[in-house]
Amino acid sequence: MARSTAHTEIPDRYRYAVIPHIMVDDAAAAIDFYRRAFGAREDFRVDAPDGGILHAEISIGRSVLMLGDAGVDEAEAASFAAPTSLGGGTSVTLHVFVPDVDGLAQRAEAAGAEILQPPTDMFHGDRTAILKDPSGHMWVFLTHVEDVSEEELRRRLAAAE
Repeated sequence: MARSTAHTEIPDRYRYAVIPHIMVDDAAAAIDFYRRAFGAREDFRVDAPDGGILHAEISIGRSVLMLGDAGVDEAEAASFAAPTSLGGGTSVTLHVFVPDVDGLAQRAEAAGAEILQPPTDMFHGDRTAILKDPSGHMWVFLTHVEDVSEEELRRRLAAAE
């Protein structure tokens, strides 16, 4: 039987991306932090029956992020963990392009982010800041400042060694 393609199989919101889905110890506090620090907008939320947030979606610019409470029974059953339960480390870094990385870094630090690298012009043509949020997730925010050819990128890397 042929599948109908009359509907959109992949919503436009998710068409060209891998959607990160992070787990935190306090999703409501994380959403509030992301709103204050990154200018995030909460788009969707499903509260867990016994409290907490089972699933939420926020937007930072045109990027979508899914998140939820790691301590919610349904999340625990699937073995999701927050960075704090892993000794504070994480194997994922979230990259987001923004129009003003300097302004975002200032706002994020004022909201409680730890700045690991202040906004810096990088060899790859982006002004880049690296930070850790209060939940322990690593973020790289970038503002594109110049197009760099692969040849020029390799030249800059060699010169930096």
